[in-house]
Amino acid sequence: MMKIFAFLFTLILMASLAVSQDRPSVTAQPNSVYVGADGKFETNPDTAVIQFNISAQDETSRGAYDRASKAAEQVRQILRNNGIEPKTAEIGFFSLQPVYDYKNPKRKLVAYRVNANVSLKVRDFSKIAPILQQLADADVTDNQTINYTLEDMDAAKTKAVEDAYRRAHDSANAVARAGGRTLGELSYASVDTFERVPVFQPMMQKAAPMAAAAPAPTEEFSPQSITVTAHINATFTLK
Repeated sequence: MMKIFAFLFTLILMASLAVSQDRPSVTAQPNSVYVGADGKFETNPDTAVIQFNISAQDETSRGAYDRASKAAEQVRQILRNNGIEPKTAEIGFFSLQPVYDYKNPKRKLVAYRVNANVSLKVRDFSKIAPILQQLADADVTDNQTINYTLEDMDAAKTKAVEDAYRRAHDSANAVARAGGRTLGELSYASVDTFERVPVFQPMMQKAAPMAAAAPAPTEEFSPQSITVTAHINATFTLK
């Protein structure tokens, strides 16, 4: 029986420690009320991030480099055709690597391969479908993905915090009225914010040329909304 009691006591102690780690410890002050509240701000994304790879292979390193250069020029021309400056696209990485035939005991060198990752931010969502279709028709890229995001995340976090504070103030005010008191000024606060990152929407690994009449995979769908949440712990004085 004593062993069971000791085990239960340990579990309770561990649970209390876990809770204390989630929220800051605040020493209770006389004539004050301590509250916690959650707030959120939800909005539509304002930026689409298109990512894709440019890959090329040839028997020589120079040949692979030249093929990749031609593919990159096609990409630049596609961007220009859609009113986008190529310099706004960013290169995440660039590599030139040898390709070996591992079935050969001597690990024979058979080719060279160039890989480059390109990231493009698009704020005009009407350009997404044409860009994806033209990239697929050109057949010079693969591993296309789209991720919707919010550029001014700090402003969204501020609005989430404001919502959390309003809820905390309303809760504290309700406690004060229930106790026959008047809510005073804010004397302490701590804030945590969190953002829900939209999941990448993968396209085909190697996009096949699409028919002119066929709509793009993302056409007519709405981008996933961005949600930012905030938690506030606050102490108010009581009058």
